[in-house]
Amino acid sequence: MSRLRRFFKSCLVGLMAVVLLQAIGCGPAKVSDQPLRLTIGLVSYDDGASSLEKYQRFQTYLAEQLKAIVELEPVFNEIRAVEQIREANWSLVFAPSGLAAIAMAEANYLPIFPMLGAPNQKSVLVVRNDSSFQTLGDLANQTLALGEAGSATGYYLPLYDLYGLTLKAIEFASTPATALEWIANGRVAAGAMSEDAFQQYRSAFEGNTFRILHASRAIPPGAVLISPNVDRNQQQYLERAMQNAPSNLTADAGYVPNAPPPDLSQLIALVNKVRPLESRVKEQPAVLTLGS
Repeated sequence: MSRLRRFFKSCLVGLMAVVLLQAIGCGPAKVSDQPLRLTIGLVSYDDGASSLEKYQRFQTYLAEQLKAIVELEPVFNEIRAVEQIREANWSLVFAPSGLAAIAMAEANYLPIFPMLGAPNQKSVLVVRNDSSFQTLGDLANQTLALGEAGSATGYYLPLYDLYGLTLKAIEFASTPATALEWIANGRVAAGAMSEDAFQQYRSAFEGNTFRILHASRAIPPGAVLISPNVDRNQQQYLERAMQNAPSNLTADAGYVPNAPPPDLSQLIALVNKVRPLESRVKEQPAVLTLGS
């Protein structure tokens, strides 16, 4: 009887060992046939078709290098981009500085490369050249155009600089071109955008239609950021592929592969200071002060 009991014990131990080995992955390995899937997010304005074509070449390169499914997901305003970032739906983001600051501060995205562009970007408040406005204070009780929430140059920087003013109303332009159109036809007295965007889009209007009333402090360029949901090993492969990409592809995608990511800590602090004003921007009048 004792011999029979020992026999059953040894069988039970053997069975448990088999179950344990299978649970920890020993024995025959089952290799997943699911390829890596990455989603690249970016903001594309009116002229997005040509820029998307450039990103598609970069998309193909990454897919080949990583043996992965790489999807390109453009959005056409900062509001949708902020939603995607907060939900961590994008594996990789090509973000202007305002979106990059939000991605880092609110969604734990990690900056890995700087974007191409002027190292000292500025926001400008643009008015009609024939207007009487000379200082920011002259804009009191006027209607202004800002960009969408998420834009450093179109939204956060001008709000910071306009602190203390009471405006008749604030309207939100989805693109810099729209803001310039509103200024030209008198719908708004002034509009905010990046200095680069102003120089780019002003050529669509007659020569001396606009002038710059105010320029903000300088901020760093945007960044390429990676989602916290991307596995650390996959992140290393991705960074290496992007560092080794041909120069024509990095230029197309608009990033600098051999430079450290920008320091956005001061911009993050500025965005946090502006946050309390956001509840006021849709009011009429828009009182851009804190407190009662």
